[in-house]
Amino acid sequence: MTETYINHPTFGLLSRICILDDYRSLFTTLYAQRLFFVITTTNGSNQFEMLTRADARMLVETRMRHLRREGHHSDYEQLQHIFKRTFA
Repeated sequence: MTETYINHPTFGLLSRICILDDYRSLFTTLYAQRLFFVITTTNGSNQFEMLTRADARMLVETRMRHLRREGHHSDYEQLQHIFKRTFA
């Protein structure tokens, strides 16, 4: 997984936790990892949706189940490591 960053107009630099689907990714604030956002990219523009920590955790758990079910073991293991580091 490559590291991806995006600049939020208010909260500064965000770091991608994982891709959720073709158009959405989960991001967190770079340093504190306390604020979470779903970034939806359509037609070259980004929409920011702020989430609670619990909702962000649920999205990552759902993504991990999907990766495991589809047999993407290396992606699953990488995301599991990120999950433990972010939500433990």
